[in-house]
Amino acid sequence: MTTANALRYAAGGLGIALVGVGARLVAAEPDPAGVLLWLAGALVLHDGILAPLVLAVGLLLAGRADRGALRGALMAAGSLVLITLPLLLRPGAPPNPSALPLPYGRNLALVLAVVAAVAAARILVRRWRARPQRDDEDDRPARTAP
Repeated sequence: MTTANALRYAAGGLGIALVGVGARLVAAEPDPAGVLLWLAGALVLHDGILAPLVLAVGLLLAGRADRGALRGALMAAGSLVLITLPLLLRPGAPPNPSALPLPYGRNLALVLAVVAAVAAARILVRRWRARPQRDDEDDRPARTAP
């Protein structure tokens, strides 16, 4: 057995063990049906909406020279929104008043604007560096002797 196969089997065994731990924790919950419903919703959200959206954006960016900066900015923005969205969409007042002491909606918009500005600056600097350098002496007509 090669080392790669041994690592594959070890990772598979660890994965099966973690699934067993997760199933035991779900069974120990007072409302396991609620947890399973949440997991099913997360699966539908990821596989039905997020993954196709990411693939579509990837196809749109495939031919661009600055796709790396755009992908990085989109990944950072998407992560920020996914982290902040549950706090923003929770109905009613938070159970802990210190949980949302600041205006998260405004602050999320500011952070997303910074991410967009950094990505735009990176793209502009890359384009500026990649522009062809002009040599003024080469553009002048050759002088001929009278």
